[in-house]
Amino acid sequence: MKRRVSPLVAVVVLTIAIGLLVDRFGGPWGQPLVSLWAWGVGGLLWWRERAWRSRLVACLLIATAGELVLSLVWGLYDYRLGNLPLFVPPGHVLLYWLGLQWADRLPERLFSLTPWLALAAVSALALAGLDWLGPLLLLVFLACVRWGPAPRLYVTMFLLSLAMELWGTALGNWAWRSTLPGLGWPVANPPLAAGAFYCVLDLLSEKSARLRRLATAN
Repeated sequence: MKRRVSPLVAVVVLTIAIGLLVDRFGGPWGQPLVSLWAWGVGGLLWWRERAWRSRLVACLLIATAGELVLSLVWGLYDYRLGNLPLFVPPGHVLLYWLGLQWADRLPERLFSLTPWLALAAVSALALAGLDWLGPLLLLVFLACVRWGPAPRLYVTMFLLSLAMELWGTALGNWAWRSTLPGLGWPVANPPLAAGAFYCVLDLLSEKSARLRRLATAN
């Protein structure tokens, strides 16, 4: 018997998928409308998910700081208008929530195969001289899976973020620089191992939430 997709999961998936379409092709009002909707859905998740509330807030804060550094300061990738769209920080929260929802449902075979498939694909791009950032990101991903406290979550987020990266870059919502700023290494658009950034985000969010709970308990 097939599991039914919950309405809220469907809303979050459609928010990400269709939201990027509206941002890209919705004209001057597209990005503001998507931002307003994304914050509204993020607020709904914060209100409903009391058990995960501190993790979602930590994700929002850490993701915002990471976007500022990686995009606006380092220039690793650029959004189409040269800004940090206001839908991006809550968008990270929506993707993180999906990962939390689906991590325990990830098929065992997919969990086992993903690191090996990632290794093969990233290695091929590196050897072809198309992406030298990928191997470093892959090492981060593999380290999270091997030693992190939630390996199934990291694999789930790796796959979800890859799907989002492929969709967003194909539409032109953002683009990764062709060379790594400061080093000049070739970078794919997107790097196939970009999900490593999300693994670190998840790890930091969970750790921050745990520290906050300990501080509150004491």
